Amino acid sequence: MNEFRPQPVAIIVPENAQSLDVSGPLDAFLEANRQGAGRCHYAVRLLAAGRDRVVKAGFMSILAESSIYEDASAIDTLLVAGTPFYAQAYANTDLQAWLRDRAPRARRYGSVCTGAFFLGAAGLLDGLSATTHWQHAAELAERFPAARIEPDRIYVQDGALWTSAGVTAGIDLALKLIENDHGRELALAVARRLVVFLKRPGGQSQFSAHLAAQIATEGRIQSVQHWILDHLSLDLTMAALANQAGMSVRNFTRVFLQEAGLTPGDFVEMARVDSARRLLEDTDIPLQRVASRCGFANPDTMRKAFLRRIGTGPSEYRERFRR
Repeated sequence: MNEFRPQPVAIIVPENAQSLDVSGPLDAFLEANRQGAGRCHYAVRLLAAGRDRVVKAGFMSILAESSIYEDASAIDTLLVAGTPFYAQAYANTDLQAWLRDRAPRARRYGSVCTGAFFLGAAGLLDGLSATTHWQHAAELAERFPAARIEPDRIYVQDGALWTSAGVTAGIDLALKLIENDHGRELALAVARRLVVFLKRPGGQSQFSAHLAAQIATEGRIQSVQHWILDHLSLDLTMAALANQAGMSVRNFTRVFLQEAGLTPGDFVEMARVDSARRLLEDTDIPLQRVASRCGFANPDTMRKAFLRRIGTGPSEYRERFRR
């Protein structure tokens, strides 16, 4: 892409928007313009999801440049900000139609936090991988079963679709888009100016397994989650976990997925990786012992799990974290 060509960015602002969902990516793009010193130019505009250009965002009011009813300008990057009141996504049929029309014409489109529900309501998540705030990942998966929801990721790209986790993760997403457009050096300069990580030390993991344990509200599932966290070195087979819950394997698997938004196997692997990460960060324990203490059969099994979960191996993770 020609780095001197203006790149129009449109951020859709729903009513009662989460203010950081809007201002985080906005400031990252504007800072790229400043740090780029003429080498790049993001022409960012805010578009109200309703007819009123003044949009409430907590105790703030955001004045959008225009609304989806007025805007017909070109869009290179389209992002939908989130809101704690994301149920409005299902009732706003005008926005659904607008997104179905405009998103496919953009080079890339996506969401911050619960903005993913607006894309889902427009049918734009079907058949694709996406993420959202960890507290809402299970609901997103239930509402839009044709999508593949990855609840433990900071951001996910699937073709032209880019989705991010909750609130401040919108900054992570914007930094990645800037890096793709204009290189790592500019993205790093923006990150330094905003005093954030270009890439969080924990890789792409959105939350620890301990936070994930809070997702479940069903008592038996929550109890098993906490038991898993305290017994990672055991052989945590599906049969053993179902027995711990006092349920059949089939029913346990179904209820666990419904409550936690991920399978028991995924939760166990995520918990083990999370535990291993802490050991790699805080100790000099050899990889063989780290793997054994966290329940991995061997270092190679642990490495494969790390690559799946955070995109880097244990040795590389320890080296990168300490550097």
